[in-house]
Order: sequence, then structure tokens, then C-alpha cells
Amino acid sequence: MADLPRCRRADWAEVERWADTLAARIRDAGRTPEAIVGLTRGGWVPARLLGDRLGVRRLLSLRAQHWGVTAARDGQARLTEGLSGPVEGESVLVVDDITDTGESLALAREHVAAARPRSVETAAFLHIGHARFVPTYFAEEIPRGAWVWVVFPWNYWEDLASLAERAAAVASGLEGIRDTLRDRCGLDVPVADLRRVRPGDA
Repeated sequence: MADLPRCRRADWAEVERWADTLAARIRDAGRTPEAIVGLTRGGWVPARLLGDRLGVRRLLSLRAQHWGVTAARDGQARLTEGLSGPVEGESVLVVDDITDTGESLALAREHVAAARPRSVETAAFLHIGHARFVPTYFAEEIPRGAWVWVVFPWNYWEDLASLAERAAAVASGLEGIRDTLRDRCGLDVPVADLRRVRPGDA
């Protein structure tokens, strides 16, 4: 049987709300950073949105990978690209879209701390309650035991292609794939989108 996780599709309105919430919490704490580090790839958009709201123009990147394909673990978290610029003596905020296990954000925090900033804090739009690492700030918590794979707008097509491929193992045709994704994953998508990621299917 295909591994098809329960999903939650996030929309841009939620993304904007999460960014507003995080920015307000950081400002309320009096901790506006001098530099923001976005974990690639999921943290790029959240980092940019936070930079915009907090007036932080210095954005850097760092790649810490844990998940391989959609909702499939890719072994231990590891750094695959180093910090894109110096942060020595600066207050730094490390940002990701979600803490699932929390390993990627924890690893990124350690790496940034080794670059001798004045301070390092972490933030994520979503925090799943079972994660071993809790970010300094998060906008929404998904309770322990209520895990879902969150399909963010910036990884919709990648996730859809991966999930549709798994659904195709138990269903035939685009309509069958769509029904399987709806029934098994809670993900309701148009057939036109499936046609885009599976152009060979009828």
C-alpha cells in the first residue's frame, strides 16, 4: 500500500498571518535581529517575509536538509551548504517554515552560533509538538499526535508530483489519483493540476 500521509494545504492568507504573528512576537520581545538566516529551501520565503516586516535588509542562507521527498525521511539532518555570509558580532534570527523533528533548525542554530554572532534565536511559522527542538518563536503549534504534512505554497508542485506518483500506485487515471489524494490525504486538487505534474496520464 502506498505511503500517503494526511496533508494540510496552506494558502497565502495563512502565510501572511503567520508572518505577522512572528514579527509581532519578535518585536514584543524587543529582539529585532540585525541579520536573518533562511534555511533553504523551506525557510527562504518566511525569512524574506520576516525581513520585510521587521525592516531587516541583511538576509543570508544556510542549507540544512532532513526531508528528502514529500513526507519521507531522508536520514539524519545534515548541512549541505554553509552560511552565505559572516555574522560575527551580530544578532541573528535563523528561520524555517516548520519544525517537524526540529533537527534541521537545531543543526542550523549550532552552525550559526559557531560563526560567533552576538546572539542567535530561531523562528518557524509552524511548530509540531513532538519536535525535539523548540524554536524561540513560532506562529502556530500543531499538537503532538495531530501530525500532518503541510503543503506550503512554495512547495505545492513538488509535493503534488510526489504524492500523485504514490497515489498512482493504487489508482488509475487522473480522476482516480485525485480521488485517492482527497480520500487518503485530505488533499483536494484540480485534475488540471494533476495533468501538469503527470502529463502522461489520462
